[in-house]
Amino acid sequence: MRSFIGKTRSPGLNRSHLMSGIVSLSSPISLRLCAISARSLRCCAISCGRIVRMAAAATEGHAASFERMAVKPPSHPTYDLKGVIKLALAEDAGDRGDVTCMATIPADMEVEAHFLAKEDGVVAGIALAEMVFHEVDPSLTVDWSKKDGEHIHKGLQFGRVSGRAYSVVVAERVVLNFMQRMSGIATLTKAMADAAHPARILETRKTAPVLRLVDKWAVLIGGGKNHRMGLFDMVMIKDNHISIAGGVTNAIRSVDMYLKQRNLQMEVEVETRTLKEVKEVLNYASETNTSLTRIMLDNMVIPLSNGDVDVSMLQEAVGLIDGKFETEASGNVTLETVHKIGQTGVTYISSGALTHSVKALDISLKIDTDLALEVGRRTKRA
Repeated sequence: MRSFIGKTRSPGLNRSHLMSGIVSLSSPISLRLCAISARSLRCCAISCGRIVRMAAAATEGHAASFERMAVKPPSHPTYDLKGVIKLALAEDAGDRGDVTCMATIPADMEVEAHFLAKEDGVVAGIALAEMVFHEVDPSLTVDWSKKDGEHIHKGLQFGRVSGRAYSVVVAERVVLNFMQRMSGIATLTKAMADAAHPARILETRKTAPVLRLVDKWAVLIGGGKNHRMGLFDMVMIKDNHISIAGGVTNAIRSVDMYLKQRNLQMEVEVETRTLKEVKEVLNYASETNTSLTRIMLDNMVIPLSNGDVDVSMLQEAVGLIDGKFETEASGNVTLETVHKIGQTGVTYISSGALTHSVKALDISLKIDTDLALEVGRRTKRA
């Protein structure tokens, strides 16, 4: 059990002075929140344990902070991660700010709050949480006993944030919204990636609007691999492109001409829905110096009435391609079917469900952890 006693900040105190009042305890004590003077700072206490100290203020330079992240976010030429954080905070604050905090919390009150897992899973969003805390208040200090991508279990206290009470509570919901969503994605991704082996698991572009990079970052944290980031970084010839072009061969030929004329080099994927289309693609590639790199095998996993799936068509398509191109299975991919799909020899398995149907992992941020754990045990969530 970790405890913290609220305190008021003296103008002459800096963070090192505040932290010098923290000592280790070997036995649990009740958490109380009360205002004290600067002379009483040494009453602050937390329990000992394996803690990785990471000051929120260190995230001021994004490049520097990315270097020490457990998993770095995917790259994007125009995405403004800090801007997304600001939008999320502004969405909460509106035109007045947190009226409840302003009404109930003294401006100079300081607290310590703990991250509490309410179910088992893979934690994600720790690095992003630090960015949010820094955006709200660079003086906040954040410590973690877990890293992005590590397992957490129900009832575990795996991080803490300390500093101005007002700042902690203002940041709380935005931090948790990011972390819960990202942890849910990472948890499902990890389960699918393990089951799909030796195939690699991919997400799709079926992400929450404006959260594309955040969702795809969570997939990386969970052990998956990113598909294309958007419309700009990979050519992906899908069914509608093929229909408009007048067939799969015409579509690939048009792409080859376009890339050659503009001296562009990038990955090219084509969607196939039948073995006939697979053969047509292979025939074109055998006669032409094509830029094609991957063939998607769409809906070649057939669901059966008994809940199983028939992967014989997929397996035949993989055999026809015979390693000439990367392959990607898509359609009817679930946690129950992904292992069987992965055994067909396909290179990748893509699943939109990783991001479009995510179940958030239950995580909370509590000042009074004694009461939070008591309630959690009563509701079977701790």
